[in-house]
Amino acid sequence: MALVETSSNSSTVHHHLFPNTLFLPQIMMIIVMVIMVMGIVTTRIMKNSLCSCETCQAYLTSSWSKHFKNLCDWYAHLLKQSPTKTIHIHVLQNTITANPKNVEYMLKTRFHNFPKGKPFSTILGDFLGRGIFNVDGHLWSFQKKMATSELTKTSIRSYAFDIVNHEIHHRLLPLLSSNQGQILDLQDIFRRFSFDTICRFSFGLDPMCLELSMPISDFAVSFDLASRLSAERAMSVSPLVWKTKRLLNVGSEKKLREALCNINVLAKEVIRQRRKMGFCGQKDLLSRFMSTVNDDKYLRDIVISFLLAGRDTVASALTSFFWLLAKHPEVETKIRDEAKNVVGTEMEVTRFEELQKLQYLEAATYESMRLFPPIQLDSKFCVEDDVLPDGTWVKGGTRVTYHPYAMGRLEEIWGKDCLEFKPERWLKDGVLVSENPFKYPVFQGGMRVCLGKEMALLEVKSVALSLLKRFHVQFVGVGPTSHGTPRFCPGLTATFSCGLPVKLTQR
Repeated sequence: MALVETSSNSSTVHHHLFPNTLFLPQIMMIIVMVIMVMGIVTTRIMKNSLCSCETCQAYLTSSWSKHFKNLCDWYAHLLKQSPTKTIHIHVLQNTITANPKNVEYMLKTRFHNFPKGKPFSTILGDFLGRGIFNVDGHLWSFQKKMATSELTKTSIRSYAFDIVNHEIHHRLLPLLSSNQGQILDLQDIFRRFSFDTICRFSFGLDPMCLELSMPISDFAVSFDLASRLSAERAMSVSPLVWKTKRLLNVGSEKKLREALCNINVLAKEVIRQRRKMGFCGQKDLLSRFMSTVNDDKYLRDIVISFLLAGRDTVASALTSFFWLLAKHPEVETKIRDEAKNVVGTEMEVTRFEELQKLQYLEAATYESMRLFPPIQLDSKFCVEDDVLPDGTWVKGGTRVTYHPYAMGRLEEIWGKDCLEFKPERWLKDGVLVSENPFKYPVFQGGMRVCLGKEMALLEVKSVALSLLKRFHVQFVGVGPTSHGTPRFCPGLTATFSCGLPVKLTQR
């Protein structure tokens, strides 16, 4: 029977395998173009790899990985050794600095000469589009103005506090209580929590990800994949590599395209539902933008930017915070003692203003992000030839990166105890003392200072206090996360590659 079917469909099979010869010239032309592009890519890579300096060769061969778990740790080592706290990765045309004066120069003094830049926007363009983290000029100014007008309102802080409080008491705590004694991946739970929270706050919609009985959505998986693959583009020795793979739709670029399809479906649905429900008079950020913007693709980019800012960074901050607390029970004890003294023995915060009074808790939050910033490095592109304050010459059109992760590990900035988790360094007579943002650029600084800083701190402190009040958190990890420095996944934000496995016991 099969043979008969094959015979009867022979013309169809022939047509499928051997297309009309009229298309052969076009096919041959495409093949020739692909070969030419690949030749250009190979030539460019060989040209770049001609740099024989020790740093570039270590990068190209990945020999640094013999001594360091993470690329960020290798960079921190190199920056620590540099007299100016600035290094060059020639094959990437990237100047990397951990010098606070250079950071201030880039983010404030010569802000307009160090934009995100077209090369960087191109790298993240498929993922972030025209969102605020990936644009300059008018598009950036517009989104900043719109977001600032909402996020600086006193009412929005109370609105955010209510959302976070509801998520904690009605979802997070019940979930954790019902799974006591079991091994849980706290990083995964924090990612679910922050995803639900940012969706409710930014879009007025509830995805209900904080349900372990439900598999994490295809969107969340796709979002993580798109973040990782987009970050890997920036690590390539030449953009021609990933651009060629994108043209041919192969390898990592094919995976990225598939992930983006899933992301776009959800973003489109978020916009559709928000439009259906109406956005006039609503408190969420998306409604504010939709009252002015009619371009759905632009709105999609805004949605993705909100999610990147509110989900990944908060989950990262919470994960590293609890990893550090598991190693420093004395800090946990001080956080609990402060809460009992300030808000009562029940340690129950009912208003945003009460949360602000917990100075030691806030100091511990800042200290955690000093050692483990959610965004480990940030790149700009130099428009015109320039000289940084430390005397480093930067060629126009090349990348300049400042490195908060490395900065948190420099004795010149934080003293000889810079590697210690020490919240007290932020306090003077029990009161939090803010640091120069260019010495501590975890929330950036200058014109591009993080607009969601208060929201992020609110979430981290609220979750920390609620969990520490009710549970003893025991870290049960083994391998690269169990001691020393965690191993991170490649991505736009810092993510523990092994998660954060813990056991919870009721206090």
